[in-house]
Amino acid sequence: MKIFKPSELIINTDGSVFHLHLFPEEIADKILLVGDPGRVKLVASFFESTEFERENREFFTITGKYKGERFTVVSTGIGTDNIDIVVNELDALANIDFETRTEKAEKRSLTLVRMGTSGALQPNIPVNSFVLSKTAIGFDGLLNYYAYAEKITNIEFENQFMEYTSWNPRLTTPYVVDGSEDIYQKMASSETVEGITISAPGFYAPQGRELRVPLGDPELNDKIGSFRYNDRAITNFEMECSAIYGLSKHMGHEAMTICTIIANRVRKEANADYKSRVKEMISYTLEHLKA
Repeated sequence: MKIFKPSELIINTDGSVFHLHLFPEEIADKILLVGDPGRVKLVASFFESTEFERENREFFTITGKYKGERFTVVSTGIGTDNIDIVVNELDALANIDFETRTEKAEKRSLTLVRMGTSGALQPNIPVNSFVLSKTAIGFDGLLNYYAYAEKITNIEFENQFMEYTSWNPRLTTPYVVDGSEDIYQKMASSETVEGITISAPGFYAPQGRELRVPLGDPELNDKIGSFRYNDRAITNFEMECSAIYGLSKHMGHEAMTICTIIANRVRKEANADYKSRVKEMISYTLEHLKA
């Protein structure tokens, strides 16, 4: 029996998990992930009741009920490094006995849905669209630190993409992983665009934005935009989706990402006043996830 040592699973003196400061009984089976801590209260404003609020660093959590069903909303901050913390600690809360520091015999599968904002990479995806990410491409490299990545990723897609883009070997190797087909079918509608979403390890150069320092590959975004895998195009950039999908598959959880498109990178259009559309995305997500 594997015992998780105190240096590997850090439990606070009050019995809560290290970064999130949550206790096992405090998380719902359905968990909404948002990047911005300020968006947690916006999501919770749709709940008819709340149980608690907990905040530590960029991690802010509220658990409550929407139309009688229990949901938890957690802010992750920006980037897949934070996702590594959040998903591992949520899984620990669900599937590790904190008293014995051993895996629970009966595993609990969580539903993890990220709600974010994003920039479109195809001219036919208008600002204010909802992209539902069926597939994620990780430019971050996080999943490659875990064993057995090849069992959950699409190696053929990865190889074709790297060949087409003349991938720079100094960059991390991209990985391709699908989200939950069950959640996708539950959330997809005429209001959503099927997505292949890139999770980038930064907002500027990794997404093709150039300020004072030149880009390593100024043509990368054009190559991304014209690449096709089985007639599917890459739709958008964001910064968390790939790690959520990869870790969830390893741990037996179901994951999906929905993003409001606030800019179209090809058409050079943006909507700075996107907050009302984000509210509509939250409502849409809750309605499609409830039992």
